[in-house]
Amino acid sequence: MKVSGFTFCRNAVKYDYPVVESIRSVLPICDEFVVNVGRCDDGTLELIRSIGDPKIKIVESVWDEMLRKDGLIYSQQTNIALARCKGDWALYMQADEVMHEDDLGALQDSMRRELGNTAVKGLLFRYLHFVADYWSTNPWFYHKAVRVIRNNGEVESCGDAVGFHFKPTQQYLQSGPKEWLAWSGARIFHYGWVKDPKVMLAKVKEQISRHHGDTPPADQAGLYRQEAFQFDDYAVLKEFSGRHPAVMQERIRGAARWAERRSRWLNPRFYREVLKRGFRG
Repeated sequence: MKVSGFTFCRNAVKYDYPVVESIRSVLPICDEFVVNVGRCDDGTLELIRSIGDPKIKIVESVWDEMLRKDGLIYSQQTNIALARCKGDWALYMQADEVMHEDDLGALQDSMRRELGNTAVKGLLFRYLHFVADYWSTNPWFYHKAVRVIRNNGEVESCGDAVGFHFKPTQQYLQSGPKEWLAWSGARIFHYGWVKDPKVMLAKVKEQISRHHGDTPPADQAGLYRQEAFQFDDYAVLKEFSGRHPAVMQERIRGAARWAERRSRWLNPRFYREVLKRGFRG
């Protein structure tokens, strides 16, 4: 069994993506790792090269600046990396996603177990979404997503690269027949919302432009009047007391909480949010 890791990144230094930690977290189970680096001038290419692992294969690309609709540039860039993968399985890690070392064995077991079951096109992962700091998770974000796909040309990244679809029918894997998917036994630690508030605001504005061009939707226009991102849900986020991946420990040692927060169970707003959004553990 051969496993190819793959990702894309651009402006990873500017927007403080933990892309090095992301790649290193899965390198032990990958036979190769393809990184599509978009042209930029913040040192992202040099950062990827600094990892210095012979498994890493770098592809350099130029983003189409005219493609500013629905985040399609992200799936396009993802598929550039995917096309270079040679493994039986392709393991996708976005630049702000990290896998825990405790889960690597279970993931390997799942890939071996499902390798001969050709009905399975992808493996699902459990998500932990960290927001504002490393001690706070948002339980209302999506709980699962596909991050391993069978690398036989039938599956590709779609939309804004959150998930994958079956190429012949364009059907999203997670809404397709249940036999298309199996559990990976692993978690993804998503750190995309853990940034300095000014950097976070700049990143969000960049993402909005990739979905809507130069005209943000009315419900997001207020962001352009802010000087720093406001983590409005912080008071009702879930406290995380588990152990982060080892590759993240250096970042976490130098980090601080975004703000003080009392238990969400003592906060009346939490119960209003549960009534509105439902309870998510």
